[in-house]
Amino acid sequence: MPFELWFAFVAASAVLLVIPGPVILTVISYSMAHGRRANIPLVAGVALGDSTSLVFSLLGLGALLATSAVWFTVLKIGGGLYLLFLGIRLLRAGIGPVEAPSVAPSISAWRLFANTYLVTAINPKGMVFFVSFLPQFLDPRAPATPQLWILGVTFVVMATTNATLYAVFAVSARRLLESPRAQRGLHLAGGSLLCGAGIWALLARRPS
Repeated sequence: MPFELWFAFVAASAVLLVIPGPVILTVISYSMAHGRRANIPLVAGVALGDSTSLVFSLLGLGALLATSAVWFTVLKIGGGLYLLFLGIRLLRAGIGPVEAPSVAPSISAWRLFANTYLVTAINPKGMVFFVSFLPQFLDPRAPATPQLWILGVTFVVMATTNATLYAVFAVSARRLLESPRAQRGLHLAGGSLLCGAGIWALLARRPS
């Protein structure tokens, strides 16, 4: 594919990725709540989740979601409720008694990875994005499938890099707020972000 088309896709994707969506809100909330140790499983969850969404999209699931209101609604509700569940758990931790960070309950790296992976992979808007956005940057004179994979892999790499930068930023902000009272605020803020992301997902509309 022409370099000009690929570069235009990179520029457009960068603009979209800078705006935090449900996945990035999940990364920020967990990074702020659990610190640097959460970064690797969170970023791995985003990378694998986006890769799963890409594969399913290019194999036809994204086209199904783009045309079927039923399946889009099922995944939208499931993803939104899951985000709300995670957000409520963080809010409950913030409402509870103030404790020192050293004795605060922690989440295993596997659970951090699994939660982030599910939030990323079951997001129907991600699949619809691949199906509706990628074809706009195809060269009609060349085979479509190789170009779709190039664009898809490029987006996954960019999304993973974006998640890494947000996670590092969130951890840096957390270091400035190490007191038990600040930790409570972080749980409340993170829970609010996740609940907001869940409501966002539930209100998402299927593209026409």
